[in-house]
Amino acid sequence: MKFVDEALIQVKGGRGGDGSASFRREKYVPFGGPDGGDGGNAGSVYLVGDSNINTLADFRVQRTYKAEDGAAGKGRNCTGKSGKDMLVQVPAGTLVYDQETAELIGDITADGQRLMVAKGGQGGLGNTRFKSSTNRAPRKFTPGTAGESRRLKLELKLLADVGLLGYPNAGKSTLIRSVSGARPKVADYPFTTIYPNLGVVSVGHYRSFVMADIPGLIEGAAEGAGLGHRFLRHLQRTRLLLHIVDIAPIDDSVDLAAEALNLLKELDKFSPELAERERWLVLNKKDMVDPELLAERRTELLDALAYEGPVFEISALAGTGTGDLCQAVMTHLEQLAEMERLPAAPEDSIEG
Repeated sequence: MKFVDEALIQVKGGRGGDGSASFRREKYVPFGGPDGGDGGNAGSVYLVGDSNINTLADFRVQRTYKAEDGAAGKGRNCTGKSGKDMLVQVPAGTLVYDQETAELIGDITADGQRLMVAKGGQGGLGNTRFKSSTNRAPRKFTPGTAGESRRLKLELKLLADVGLLGYPNAGKSTLIRSVSGARPKVADYPFTTIYPNLGVVSVGHYRSFVMADIPGLIEGAAEGAGLGHRFLRHLQRTRLLLHIVDIAPIDDSVDLAAEALNLLKELDKFSPELAERERWLVLNKKDMVDPELLAERRTELLDALAYEGPVFEISALAGTGTGDLCQAVMTHLEQLAEMERLPAAPEDSIEG
């Protein structure tokens, strides 16, 4: 299925049922009085998170969603039937914007999470409601109100723990294919990933994390060049970035340090906050260069980037070093989760 991460839809709550103007008519009851029931409330439109969906492609086919109207009230004080809510399944990780105002309505991040996007109308009042000591036979009733109508923009940001960052053909797709069940296209000729891919990486019993592979970045991506700029948003939810560098490029004249610096500049242009996200350096294709050249290129790269964090040397194709990388990532994520669970340290008391 084609990956789609943006969609425009229209949602509309149902209309409330009209109240009834009715009078009791029975034999031997000449003055039965009013008995018109209220109209039923209309259904509302809800967006519901569904972890089994990973694309907004379905919204390219169906774009309008309307909840059920409420039924009109009836005699004998019968209230009209309420309309059913419209539940629209969306991927977990969907941001919902009002298309006209660009206001963020909500962020659906969990499976089963509900977000009301169009409230249904209220049912009208029957004439029984207007009965009083001075008005014994009211003919007044109120109609149901219309439901809300909105045009929405849906924007999907993948929910992943780890994001792969790098130039086209750095080996990101090969890595996620090697360590997870994801099967992005890979080949022995240069091309770039077109759609993001998610893979679950298992490193032991009940120990796993989600890895996201997005299209590679090129210079000018933040201004719209290439494909990667469209999908940089998917890295914004990740907790750790793996900067994949092809240590054995096809063209030996490629300046690896300059490429790495340009990529970080594009990242900073897109989102300074994302550029500050924790990032590990991963040197891929170590099996394609001799150890001396690998050490030389590693030193040049670290000096140019002024990088002092963890460095991993791997071969995604052969699987060399990927196990150690995944174990280190899992341990780091568990440490982050443990730190988040710890209670905040109490502030030092200030004596007056």
